[in-house]
Amino acid sequence: MTEPSAAPEGTPTAEKQRKAGRNVPVATAVGVTLAALVLVTLYTATALFVALVVLAVVVAVYEVCAVLGGRGIDVPTVPLMAGGAVMVVAAYVDGTDALTVALVLTIIAMAAARLAGPATDRLGRDMVVGAFVAVYVPLLAAAAVLMADADDGADRVVVFILAVVLSDTGGFAAGVRFGRHPMAPSVSPKKSWEGLAGSVVAATVGSAVAVPLLLDAAWWQGVLIGLVAVATATAGDLAESLLKRDLGVKDMGRLLPEHGGIMDRLDSLLPTAPVMALVLAAVTG
Repeated sequence: MTEPSAAPEGTPTAEKQRKAGRNVPVATAVGVTLAALVLVTLYTATALFVALVVLAVVVAVYEVCAVLGGRGIDVPTVPLMAGGAVMVVAAYVDGTDALTVALVLTIIAMAAARLAGPATDRLGRDMVVGAFVAVYVPLLAAAAVLMADADDGADRVVVFILAVVLSDTGGFAAGVRFGRHPMAPSVSPKKSWEGLAGSVVAATVGSAVAVPLLLDAAWWQGVLIGLVAVATATAGDLAESLLKRDLGVKDMGRLLPEHGGIMDRLDSLLPTAPVMALVLAAVTG
């Protein structure tokens, strides 16, 4: 497959690509493909969606561990990948109790693997970071599986992902077009207050339409859901930007053209998932 050619310098298309920091058509195509995968698995069989989440978690954990390893942080990758997969499946099979047990066992397996490795004065740090990875990726991702397991689970997950995607897309579009005032220049130089306003507008309007249609709830509840998504998605995006800045990397991986790695697509979704699971449970009764 040939790489898309860059637009000639000085043209409007080239200026848009420079401000966006990526090839927008390619990024859009990848995003649409991912959305189609989620929708097909959600509305075909919940088990297929769980398998998709397992795959995403395993790859994301690998990406995080690879970046950490490149910075001298020895985090056992295999126990965290295997434990992450077990955590997601446990949440689907037996809910939060099984998820908690799987989390504890994953951390124990990771710590045992690290203790069996080289003894250094950074042993404690490595195990703490490993526990953080177990919580940050598979535990938060499992909240989406808990949502999907409800009677109207597919619709809940769609509302959750749609709100986050609209927040990200609205912020990106408004930031590229109107961004003038950086929101957190030391963490994410391209994030602007104008972009945040775009996130609020897109997420609240989209959720106000989607929530009554999919969940039979009031439009104003959709607005609240949109605001929650903006808050958690923005916080998650900034948190991963800070982590990547500390680690000295631009992206966590290269699997997805113009998006980076799987982890770079989960940064906004992960912190939003557990919060949205609670909010949607309250909204739907």
